[in-house]
Amino acid sequence: QVQLVESGGGLVQAGGSLRLSCVASGRTFSLYNMGWFRQAPGKEREFVSAISRSGYVTYSADSVKGRFTISRDNAKSTVYLEMNSLKPQDTAVYYCAARSSAVVFTTPNEYNYWGQGTQVTVSS
Repeated sequence: QVQLVESGGGLVQAGGSLRLSCVASGRTFSLYNMGWFRQAPGKEREFVSAISRSGYVTYSADSVKGRFTISRDNAKSTVYLEMNSLKPQDTAVYYCAARSSAVVFTTPNEYNYWGQGTQVTVSS
């Protein structure tokens, strides 16, 4: 079992920045690929970014490329999502997720463990 706790969400004006963190506990963090997903009201959960166990491979949705950066610190069992140039359409609950696999997945159904989410609200 892996427990995930996100933090760092909040209210920010358009063009601003936030840094989300997700701390894992329970199992060896470096065994898990990690992903960030988000869900806006009335919409399905969507992929944001993912990172491999080593941190060398990352993927990001087209909508956030060039603005969001995913990274991880295996010594701290933490994955981060640095979000810059935020837009009102980035408003959502952001979730981190974990999956122990050889492949880095970008679909939510492939992830086994989820955090409780952190709200990000971007005002115009």
